Amino acid sequence: MAEAGQANIVAIENVEVIAPHFKRRLSGVTSTLIQLIPAQVALGQKIATLGPGLPERLPHIRFSDLFQLWTPPAGRRMRIWHARRNIEMLPAILMRDVFRMPLRIVFTSASQRHHTGWTKWLISRMDAVVSTSEKTASYLEVPSTVIMHGINADRFAPPTDKIEAKRACNLDPQQNFVGCFGRIRHQKGTDLFVDAMIKLLPSRPQWSAVIAGRATEKHVTFEKSLREKVEAAGLSERILFVGEHKDIERWYQALDLFVAPQRWEGFGLTPLEAMASGVPVLATDVGAFPELMKGGQDSTGMIIPRDDLAAMEAGAGGIMDNNDARSLMAENALRHARSRFAIETEARRLAQLYNTILNQ
Repeated sequence: MAEAGQANIVAIENVEVIAPHFKRRLSGVTSTLIQLIPAQVALGQKIATLGPGLPERLPHIRFSDLFQLWTPPAGRRMRIWHARRNIEMLPAILMRDVFRMPLRIVFTSASQRHHTGWTKWLISRMDAVVSTSEKTASYLEVPSTVIMHGINADRFAPPTDKIEAKRACNLDPQQNFVGCFGRIRHQKGTDLFVDAMIKLLPSRPQWSAVIAGRATEKHVTFEKSLREKVEAAGLSERILFVGEHKDIERWYQALDLFVAPQRWEGFGLTPLEAMASGVPVLATDVGAFPELMKGGQDSTGMIIPRDDLAAMEAGAGGIMDNNDARSLMAENALRHARSRFAIETEARRLAQLYNTILNQ
């Protein structure tokens, strides 16, 4: 076990599954691995990560360990390399097909669009493909196994005291808060959220808004324009840009409503994170959002058309104004997330897939 501040390096001979992470910046894949790998380890999976950008507490191997991949782990004839990006598929294909290392490659696809010719070729070279939703599977030209992402109910959970949860984030405990978390960019619909809040908040003095996340370099101007718009509306004290937080679970606990305004999304974990925190969700009809949420009597929130500001204003305003309905949605959201989307379920289904491959 690694000590604080020390990487948890594991012996390559004990690793059966490698989960590469070839990107330093926080992303949806990063969030997935941070939650999933501990659950896989808890199930007895001999798994380790490779690459930067992940907490040191996760089991890691070094790049120098790749020279030992010609020798499979004890009791196995091969290892699994589980890629989630193009840049993680390509080196595995080279190691397997050029250097003849005993590897089987699994790829998880979250994309809901037609792939480029290059990506199609990479996917065609996989030994197995996982889709994160039925919609994602429909865009693939190869068979896939649908395994939806799960949520860590220990990390994402309702607060024991909502007022204290708001205080812990330096928020006014007497206010209700609606949040929008994730990268700040046009694709994520952050501008739609800001425009909706500028319209809704002046007539709802008991509500404020929180935007958590960062803008990468090419989206800094976009974020600046949003801040200027908020300031021009006189709402700088009530539409808060709080930056990126690795302990984002604390911010979910401070919310009374979560909005996922994306124009496009692959899977999208934020509605699950909110629901597991006991927060109702208003989300656009993109990514896996319609497959994650529930309507009818057990409604967990509301799905609206993408890129529809009027629908966002009407939907968010209706939920904000109805305390009883919002409380019921919060209860339904928590129950639904815990019963249908436990991270342990995702880990078990992946373990079944790995074992099928390893036992071939």
